[in-house]
Amino acid sequence: MVPLLLVLLLAIVLFGAGFAVKILWWIALAVLVLWVLGFLARGTTAGGGRGRWYRW
Repeated sequence: MVPLLLVLLLAIVLFGAGFAVKILWWIALAVLVLWVLGFLARGTTAGGGRGRWYRW
């Protein structure tokens, strides 16, 4: 009975980890899209050059 419970627990942990990794990939993709849009939509500076769209 204990080995069966261990296998079941391992399956649940791996499923949870897989789900979390999939969610993280979607979050990373959304951040990448926002970064690209911000990069393309940045304004110009007074000197005519491209300004930074971030503050750091």
